[in-house]
Amino acid sequence: MPEWTPRLEANVLLDFEGDLRGIGAYEAYGGYAQLRRAQAGMDAETLIAELGGSGLRGRGGAGFPTGRKVSFLAPGSERYLVVNADESEPGSCKDRELLLRTPHALLEGILIVMNVLRLTRAYIYIRGEYLTESEVLEDAIAEARARGYVGAPSGPDGYAPEITVHRGAGAYICGEETALLSSLNGFRGQPSAKPPFPAVSGAFERPTLLNNVETIATIPAILRKGAEQYKQLGTEQSGGTHVMSISGHVLRPGNYEMPMSQTMGHLIEELAGGVPAPRSLKAVIPGGASSPILGPEALDLLCAPEALAAAGTMAGSAGVMVIDDSTCIVQLALRTAEFYTHESCGKCTPCREGTRWITETLRRIEDGIAAHAEIDLVLQICDNVEGKCLCPLGDACAMPVRSMVKRFRAEFEAHVDQGSCPLHDTSSLSSLYPQPRSLLPLVAVSPA
Repeated sequence: MPEWTPRLEANVLLDFEGDLRGIGAYEAYGGYAQLRRAQAGMDAETLIAELGGSGLRGRGGAGFPTGRKVSFLAPGSERYLVVNADESEPGSCKDRELLLRTPHALLEGILIVMNVLRLTRAYIYIRGEYLTESEVLEDAIAEARARGYVGAPSGPDGYAPEITVHRGAGAYICGEETALLSSLNGFRGQPSAKPPFPAVSGAFERPTLLNNVETIATIPAILRKGAEQYKQLGTEQSGGTHVMSISGHVLRPGNYEMPMSQTMGHLIEELAGGVPAPRSLKAVIPGGASSPILGPEALDLLCAPEALAAAGTMAGSAGVMVIDDSTCIVQLALRTAEFYTHESCGKCTPCREGTRWITETLRRIEDGIAAHAEIDLVLQICDNVEGKCLCPLGDACAMPVRSMVKRFRAEFEAHVDQGSCPLHDTSSLSSLYPQPRSLLPLVAVSPA
């Protein structure tokens, strides 16, 4: 793997030059100093206060305040930490970068939390496709074990933290916390109703703290910089930085660590080089495929979750996808719905049937064989799916599709009026949906 230099002035997690995969290089950079500080007597109240004062919010999609989440962990003789490394959201690959480039930052964050809270064991649940990443993690754990950070008794009580890497089998649904825990517990990876919440009954029915890779890997940096200094990099409600994965129609796609106080325009135009000429910006998906779509006004929005929520979308997993004017939005909606239909675990009816119905109706519109009423039918199906499923997967299909129909309705109507995709020869997604697939007659469908 080549040496890599971060591409932003305000980096925290990626503030290094060269290769930090080895423990020697990480320690030379100052790594594990904060773990030793935790081992020297840091208590839970101090850690919670530091995390709360930093403004750190979960970087996995929900954006819940990390300090508050730690405080919810129920007491018990056996308690666990589970790290969600099942990064499967289309458009997001930030955790992969952290796992490959600086695995010891994650391990130090894990060990700090374990030592302070006296947790029994940590599990890193990593997606099955991340083979190289899991091997890098295993090597890093072996190095930490050789240094005595893992598996060796420390302190008068003989506490010896252990870390296990658990590879999933490639199911998107296992990114959802209850499905992840079901898989970790040895069952089929399917979500379950809450309560009980993981903080009360999680891994092996014990109190469990569950956070994503970037969240835990940020903890050493917060302790090193100080909560207030870290918070000042962001906004009042969302402190610090966020690693953003940007892809699509930009000159320089990749991972960029952004202060929460910066705009989407800075990320898209300054860091990623903007949309290549002669095309122009048409839309932005700001938080992975499940987030509602925005138009060019996205350039003026802050990257902070509260700013994106006020605009009717969400920060999600920070997978920013840039779309130029060569893209057919109907094809994009169909591609999105196809993914979530394929990944639905099938446990609950609204998701199992609703995502399939959304996909089939969008396919009719793309093929030019739908009636105008079917455009409203898509919106109706989305309303019947969102908020009615066991987990957010159904919502992840309904929300972006609904936003595409509402914002770009004229494109959907053009498909119906013309009987085909107006951009099918030039759309960037045209190879996925060759025209025409069928020549069935138009069928009138009542929205009722």
